[in-house]
Amino acid sequence: MKLAIMQPYLFPYIGYFQLAAAVDKFVFYDDVNFIKNGWINRNRMLLGSEVRYVTVPLAGASPSLKINEVLIQPREHWLRKLLESIRHAYAKAPHYLRISELVQQILSAPFEHISLLASHTVVEICKYLEIDTEFVATSATYSNAQLKGAARVIDICAKEQARIYLNLPGGRALYDSKAFSARGVELAFIEPNLCPYSQFDDAFHPALSILDVLMFNSKDCVRDMLCVQVTA
Repeated sequence: MKLAIMQPYLFPYIGYFQLAAAVDKFVFYDDVNFIKNGWINRNRMLLGSEVRYVTVPLAGASPSLKINEVLIQPREHWLRKLLESIRHAYAKAPHYLRISELVQQILSAPFEHISLLASHTVVEICKYLEIDTEFVATSATYSNAQLKGAARVIDICAKEQARIYLNLPGGRALYDSKAFSARGVELAFIEPNLCPYSQFDDAFHPALSILDVLMFNSKDCVRDMLCVQVTA
């Protein structure tokens, strides 16, 4: 089994989906402390030809809370405005009609916690892209929140009988391959494929939300973008 573990992000960049497509099971790390100004409730999109953040506002978010404890504000306070911002930004994009319907459907789901809504954005985009990876959450599955850092990751791998733990390149500074191999797990990394595609002008803005990719590219084209290299 190939396994990946990431915090739940709101409509994350394509590298996140390349990681999800490369594994058999993907674990949402949702019972660790919430980090402000991260990717849990916001992401970057092209708004008015500039890269800006689109945010789902939270209620009482604090680093003292776990991600799965943080509530979102009532949808009547933000959903219409957020959808209008996306319409203003991407109405002339070739795949706007289909993707805007998908976005509205996803964000209208009756979740009250940001962990569930962010996870939902990932799962539903994966369904759209026909990525058949299995998704689980740490808070619902492993009963090992007392462990920290690499020890908890390795314990999850052991519980899932995973033989390969895949991560994004940022994990190279966090993990020691020897600690994983001692438990029979190979530590490996994907190299995200941020290939350019046509946006509205000649300048290409990489690593935006997956929504930007979907607005400008067909589903088949995006599926082709999911293929990445895996390195030790």
